[in-house]
Amino acid sequence: MGINWVEDAKRRAALEAAKNVKDDFVIGLGSGSTVAYAIEAIGRRIREEDLHVLGIPTSYQSFLLAVRFGIPLTTLYEHPEINLTIDGADQIDPNLNLIKGMGGALTREKIIAAASNRLIIVVDERKMTDKLGRNQPVPVEVLPFAEPIVAREIRKIGGKPSLREVKGGAPYITDNGNFILDVDFGVIENPYELNEKLKMIPGVVETGLFLGMAHTVYMGAKTTVKIIDKKAIG
Repeated sequence: MGINWVEDAKRRAALEAAKNVKDDFVIGLGSGSTVAYAIEAIGRRIREEDLHVLGIPTSYQSFLLAVRFGIPLTTLYEHPEINLTIDGADQIDPNLNLIKGMGGALTREKIIAAASNRLIIVVDERKMTDKLGRNQPVPVEVLPFAEPIVAREIRKIGGKPSLREVKGGAPYITDNGNFILDVDFGVIENPYELNEKLKMIPGVVETGLFLGMAHTVYMGAKTTVKIIDKKAIG
């Protein structure tokens, strides 16, 4: 699979997902390279179809893309209930549980997802897995003050934390001013139990485990887009 194949698959999935946006919707704008195609498509629909929507971005990246493509923006203060959010994922299991956060926006993404009536995930088929955690770390956003303690406690529950860094060795800083620990748990047999354990550690802001939140996945394959709906899998 070459990079051209992957980009085409991501673009197709995003364009199909963007068709779900309806007039007068408040939409959550996720982050990442696949969602960028959806944001561009929504902006095109605003120009060409006179679509009236308001967007709430999950990161500075999606904020800047929305401005670039002409999507009017609002806030959770003004619109605490969101009709639809389109976002990406780093890994998806057969129950549509997700690992997210490799782009660093997991906390705001989870807040927007929780405020949404419907969460659509757009990915290419490489992101599908039989079990979460297989060759995929779990990002955990932590308060900088608490990072040493959080890392210690994560080791106690079987994780191998690694502080995310930028070029030059400085810690990666989220849009919220926090650090991220990328934690290798291996294959995760019980993601709900793990999520609860992580959330109980003082200093953990949020985890990259998005469990029971996604309603529909648009998965780009080599020549098609497969739609996986939560209702269809129970």
